[in-house]
Amino acid sequence: MDRNAGPRRRPGQRSRQQTERYADPAAAAEIHDLLGDAPRSRDQLIEHLHRIQDRFGEIRHRHLEALCDELRIPLAEGYEVATFYARFVVVTDASPPPPPVVRVCDGLPCLMRGARALEAASAAAIGRPVSVGPCIGQCDNAPAAEVGRRVLTRATADGIADALREPESATRTTSHADLAAYIAGGGYARLRACLEGRSEVDSVIQILDEAGLRGLGGAGFPAARKWRAVSAEPAPRYVVLNADEGEPGTFKDRWCLETDPHRVLEGLLIACWAVGAAEAYIYLRDEYAMARDILTSELRSLSEAAISPVRVHLRRGAGAYICGEESAMLESIEGRRGYPRHRPPYAAQVGLFARPTLVQNVETLYWVPEIIERGASWWRRNGRRGRTGLRLFSLSGRVRTAGVYPAPAGISARELIDEFGGGMEAGHTLAAYLPGGAAGGILPGSLGDLPLDFDTLREHGALIGSAAIVALSQADRMPEVARELMRFFAAESCGQCTPCRNGTEKALGLLSEPAWDVPLLRELSQCMADASICGLGQAAPNPVLSVLRFWPEAVGADRT
Repeated sequence: MDRNAGPRRRPGQRSRQQTERYADPAAAAEIHDLLGDAPRSRDQLIEHLHRIQDRFGEIRHRHLEALCDELRIPLAEGYEVATFYARFVVVTDASPPPPPVVRVCDGLPCLMRGARALEAASAAAIGRPVSVGPCIGQCDNAPAAEVGRRVLTRATADGIADALREPESATRTTSHADLAAYIAGGGYARLRACLEGRSEVDSVIQILDEAGLRGLGGAGFPAARKWRAVSAEPAPRYVVLNADEGEPGTFKDRWCLETDPHRVLEGLLIACWAVGAAEAYIYLRDEYAMARDILTSELRSLSEAAISPVRVHLRRGAGAYICGEESAMLESIEGRRGYPRHRPPYAAQVGLFARPTLVQNVETLYWVPEIIERGASWWRRNGRRGRTGLRLFSLSGRVRTAGVYPAPAGISARELIDEFGGGMEAGHTLAAYLPGGAAGGILPGSLGDLPLDFDTLREHGALIGSAAIVALSQADRMPEVARELMRFFAAESCGQCTPCRNGTEKALGLLSEPAWDVPLLRELSQCMADASICGLGQAAPNPVLSVLRFWPEAVGADRT
């Protein structure tokens, strides 16, 4: 059955499920006109909520009620979704129009660059409080802030005040390679070979298998094995591109999509061909407005060029770190709260719209065209210390030049900082580092020569995760770093399961005490790791356990 099918009703006309409630006629007419010819299917709820907020600046109850009436869903269901996501501003009809949102990023890299001082100075400059929010993926340009939909990098209080006085520009400058430039450089040649029968599915997947390409979003599951599993399931099948990175220190998805979007799209379309998917979804975090503008434009160009028969849908996240977890992301695409699903079944068997689904992150598909073009042996020749392949490392913190750097798998943090990041900032030495974002734990500088790759950091209680390296120095106190990371996890817990929902809050309280209750923290960490539904709660204790392991004297603990 077509998800978008269904009879259309007049604005304000009552649905069968709402026999006791009528939408306000004026609001119903506004929503009806705003949606135009857009589908009224249930999975479009979040997209339509974005339309309302983009148009009116907030989501008022009368508009939410009218939208639920249009989509034929209960108001309670629409309200729970609208209030779940941090990016939506839901207000009562009687509330005055809220002022433009001014938000200072308080992710760890921004905190290290003075985010709290920026918050205070900005509040003084504009004469009202400034909100703070989780990482917005601008860690290489910290401190960062948002004014409305406008992202300010290396932000200042004067810059924030100026942005409030100026109308938001509809255009954004970017240096990305457009479709014509990508094709001129040989782009989509690999896809054409696949579509024209010059490449066989089995041979392409075998190349990825021989290369040893693994999912580069954190889990590290072999890509070829996942592609084979999905293609073996009955049609129809879907492919979903996870571009919802939200962990402090992680910004490689943004870099890929803003600089070379068609390389990612070609990898996506090759994956669709390989698993026999006629439709693909890109789930992009809402904070990446520039990437969204680029993808919207380039997907339109791609469709007009008729390079692939696959229909690609661009879906917009709404401010929930949990939706980086694949099953929560699928729930969000379907228009629901981002609650992780219990597994099994896995997405390869029962995924989007209950169909077999291949879920891959941006970096994995970024490398696919080049691996197919240059071969598995080329990929395996890269790497250090016996590791193979390349990684995109997000490097931030107290380094001279933060950024995204393609580097050999197995490179050490010290080598990455010195060879790519220009070394540590003047006056700072490498005291510690996060090898894999907020969830990857904290390692001391004395372990800065360990190879950065899958499976090699576990014995030290750390993970490479999404390869987000945050360099810390003698200016940073590790207990405070752990506390800030736990504050992030507590704020981003979806609330579905008790071990994570209550565990992160309880851990944050314990970490805020002058002296840590170490036995209780260890017991709580074990409970969260064992009983949380998804990786957020399971990995949230990692920074705390790192401090207890490597800096026990800082919290009055011993090393036992």
